[in-house]
Amino acid sequence: MKICAIGLRGIPDIMGGIESHCQQLYPRMVESGVSVTVIARSPYVNQKKYTYKGVNVISVWTLKHKFLETFMHTFFAILYARLFVHPDVIHLHAIGPALFAPLVRLLGMKVVVTHHGADYDRQKWNAFAKFILKTGEKMGVVFGNKMFVVGKTLTQSLKHQFSNHEQKIEYVPNGMLPSFSGDISASFLPSNLDLSSGGYVLTVGRLVPEKGFHDLVKAYKAADTHLKLVIVGDADHQDDYSSSLRNESSEGIIFAGRRSGNELKALYKHARVFVLPSYHEGLPIVALEAISAGTNVLLSDIAPNVDIEAPVDSYFPVGDTISLSKKITDVESLSLEMNQNEFLQKFNWDIIAQSTQKFITQLFVSKGK
Repeated sequence: MKICAIGLRGIPDIMGGIESHCQQLYPRMVESGVSVTVIARSPYVNQKKYTYKGVNVISVWTLKHKFLETFMHTFFAILYARLFVHPDVIHLHAIGPALFAPLVRLLGMKVVVTHHGADYDRQKWNAFAKFILKTGEKMGVVFGNKMFVVGKTLTQSLKHQFSNHEQKIEYVPNGMLPSFSGDISASFLPSNLDLSSGGYVLTVGRLVPEKGFHDLVKAYKAADTHLKLVIVGDADHQDDYSSSLRNESSEGIIFAGRRSGNELKALYKHARVFVLPSYHEGLPIVALEAISAGTNVLLSDIAPNVDIEAPVDSYFPVGDTISLSKKITDVESLSLEMNQNEFLQKFNWDIIAQSTQKFITQLFVSKGK
């Protein structure tokens, strides 16, 4: 079976939840005998063609643009796949690319969609963009042969909303990385950040409004704490928001840029607490990574974060900087401990890859192919 993945920027080590999802999912599917080609966006990868852990990655040109990039690239990538890759299945990621599910079917290919979250809830989109994304969601359900949804609550909502197609919709979550669960010395913390083990609050993600980092900065400044605040991540497109956020940099508020490998693992492992104040998520991989590392978490109470089922003390009302500030101040007295092994089993990438492959294979078995 040959799968072609479209909708992500690329792999490996490209910032974004979808990219992290695909980086874990597809090598595991390749190990079980599936052929996978990822069509990456040209601005994010340096080579035209290469292989990552058995996954073929091909760069196809697109304009790097906040609003047009995804849609332009998805259209070009689908045509490229039909002409040159000849896959059995196109795997579209996110509801923006899902807008093109009818095109995939028209070109004679099967299509599955992974719904990574209600993107129309993102603050950056205007009314027209929200309408387009809502339409993409509908196209993915109606014209997709299968839709995978990373959030439990969102899965149930979609089954209710699209009751005539509910048999197509499956809950397939993001996973945790056992590699983060091992010990790692504080000596791997980035030397230029002047950090000590247990001496900082950590958050990780793109510098975009829906991640709520502005709330975290405000809450941190109001908290009574000796801890530093470390923000790991960057913006794909520099704008007024990311610039104003970086202007908050100080001795206590550190913008660490993008980190990976042992540096990122050490940052997770040695944080006193990980905070995710987001307004929008699918199922937050960064929170799962923190839990994998054995680090306590504080999460906004949006449905995808609540789906993780962390302890009650881990949650605060989204946008409530006073509540978050108090939790940062009182972090030593909160009940934040979790059963790490239980979570590792619940969000297991090996099982997730097997489930994804099983559901896709069923599309052919049911037709006798």
